[in-house]
Amino acid sequence: MSSTGKATEGQGRWRFCVVAAILALLGFALVARAVEIQFVERDFLEGQGQARHVRVNTIPAHRGMITDRFGEPLAISSPVDSVWADPGPLLEARERIPGLAEALGLDAEALTRKLERRREREFVYIRRHVTPATGRRIMDLRIPGVSLQREYRRFYPTGEVSGHAVGFTNIDDRGQTGLERAYDRWLSGRPGAKRVVRDRMGRVVEDVELLREPEPGRDLTLSLDRRLQYIAYRSLKSAVQRHDARGGSVLVLDARSGEVLAMANQPGFNPNDRGQLQGERYRNRAVTDVIEPGSTIKPFAVAAALESGDYQPTTRVDAGPGWMMVGGNTVQDVHNYGDIDVATVLQKSSNVGITRIALSLEPGDIWEVIDAAGFGRSTGSGFPGEAGGYLDPLPPDSRFERATLAFGYGLSATPLQLAQAYAALANRGRMPSVSFLRDAGDQPPRRVISEGTADQVLQMLERVVGPDGTAQTADIGGYRVAGKTGTSKKASAGGYADDRYVALFTGVVPASDPRFVAVVMVDEPGGDQYYGGQVAAPVFREVMSQALRLYNVPPDAGDTLGDLMMAEGRRP
Repeated sequence: MSSTGKATEGQGRWRFCVVAAILALLGFALVARAVEIQFVERDFLEGQGQARHVRVNTIPAHRGMITDRFGEPLAISSPVDSVWADPGPLLEARERIPGLAEALGLDAEALTRKLERRREREFVYIRRHVTPATGRRIMDLRIPGVSLQREYRRFYPTGEVSGHAVGFTNIDDRGQTGLERAYDRWLSGRPGAKRVVRDRMGRVVEDVELLREPEPGRDLTLSLDRRLQYIAYRSLKSAVQRHDARGGSVLVLDARSGEVLAMANQPGFNPNDRGQLQGERYRNRAVTDVIEPGSTIKPFAVAAALESGDYQPTTRVDAGPGWMMVGGNTVQDVHNYGDIDVATVLQKSSNVGITRIALSLEPGDIWEVIDAAGFGRSTGSGFPGEAGGYLDPLPPDSRFERATLAFGYGLSATPLQLAQAYAALANRGRMPSVSFLRDAGDQPPRRVISEGTADQVLQMLERVVGPDGTAQTADIGGYRVAGKTGTSKKASAGGYADDRYVALFTGVVPASDPRFVAVVMVDEPGGDQYYGGQVAAPVFREVMSQALRLYNVPPDAGDTLGDLMMAEGRRP
């Protein structure tokens, strides 16, 4: 072999050895790196992977259902989806944002600006509470960084009918008003948690570990009767519209337990429509708004007179000549009733008569009865925002203040307070605690006046609904009705307005064995009719006549069935 051939063969071996050595070094390096990755850097790399793809997801808890006293649903939660995004990946694919915005009915430019402002975050809601069909359509678009989260949305089957009582939740399912807020902790569950793996588009591809089971909220049974709530709502709304009034309230209590069976207000709102969630509309006037109760206070002034021992229902009182001067102010009646007895003072709602009675008593007698009946402080119902009204902390000194207190001015109360006070008359002088929950009467009734006095006042109040009383329109054929009208002027700058009134009627039925107490308040009725007997009493009659039928309360006035049907506008 020539020298040239030997040189070529030597170069080939040298090249082979170099290539083999390089390949061996590369193989060794790969093996070393694999060992380093698998053993030395394993924990670090797993942590980095988990940081990018493993997340802890919240499992929403189902909010408890709210039902009426018979188990009918008033508030329920239904599962929905919410669209969220990781701004980083979505902004990298910003050409997909217009399609996402269009599918969700959003403005693309506004959505882009929102994502830009939150670029550093990893979770941003795009649209809350979408329908399942919308959610599926969004996920079919396969947009990077966009995913769904399961949540719950609150629905109210009765809508506007019970909106003020039940209240509503915010978008995070937390109680904001009404009984939703009062019992939020009871209704709210405890969210669960699970560890999941997400792909680069943010979708869950694997459930790794359940960290905590969700605990659903507890159901809540209210004292409300959904049937009676519909009746009260419909009757009140009709009256407010008919009299072109500013608003109104109806409250119905169980006379024995103090449970609230119905509570409706106008103007109303539908809690299912978040566009209606305005303070002026969702404010519960029956609990939060105070009024001067006017003549509906007179039964308690008469009760104080009977308790003093100086008066009986037949005691004569001079109400002539229909007016009188007290402390430089004029107290007057609609008519000159002349010489009448105490029962007629209530029947005719005589301001002069009740003033003469009040001024003949000790200065604190009437104040003490009104104070004992709960005026000037909250009922303790637990309803959010309940007002306590106002009553002077001490008995009035001046004669005029003693007089005005006796016919319902100089103090303020809510319709709920007024209903509770009349429940004391219905319970033979014992006032039950007010409750919005069924069978929650854990507090015994409190004695306000004696049994004999309560019975006598209730009997006198029956004459108010009689042929010569101020509330003939509250009469319910076949039943004995006891009640009192009230028409109070509204305060304005410099005194009381002459064209703004609150029409009231508070009644108990059946009077022989009280089952219901109801308060009807109509705020600023328009037109020529503004007296409580004209505006509020007919609503009482309509609501209570149907309540008596619903609860199968037997008639107690001895009327025939034909008389009862004719009184209700039907043919026998």
